[in-house]
Amino acid sequence: MTRMSLFNSPFLLGFDELENLLDRTAKASSDGYPPYNIEQLAKEGLRISLAVAGFSDDELSIEIEDRQLVIKGKQSDDGQRVYLHRGIAARQFQRSFVLAEGIEVTGASLDNGLLHIDLVRPKVEVRKKVIRINTNASSQCADDRTIDVATKSSAV
Repeated sequence: MTRMSLFNSPFLLGFDELENLLDRTAKASSDGYPPYNIEQLAKEGLRISLAVAGFSDDELSIEIEDRQLVIKGKQSDDGQRVYLHRGIAARQFQRSFVLAEGIEVTGASLDNGLLHIDLVRPKVEVRKKVIRINTNASSQCADDRTIDVATKSSAV
């Protein structure tokens, strides 16, 4: 069975990487731990806040791997304590966010059990490039094929 893709339109050329990013996002952990918020701070600013009560800064790590923000937490279990009831689990987690091209992490802070990660979006620049049209009867392609413009045939 072949897989249908959202990007199989002939008008969407070169979006393979975007499709891979969407697949990676869909495969990310569906676990709801730890809960998080994403808020807009300014026109270009974002903040991700994760509820990480009980974690210290040395038990948390933040990394960017191939446009993916990965937050990991690992608590060590204190074997000297005797619990009569244990409702706060010492568990590890990994939460991932796929970042758009150009988004940068500007800082992180731990405050009252919340891990705040600040990001900034780049300003969108309009790119324009003028392509020169060759008016010869035949022109050279990038892969060294000659295209006869008059007959629209290709010789390899």
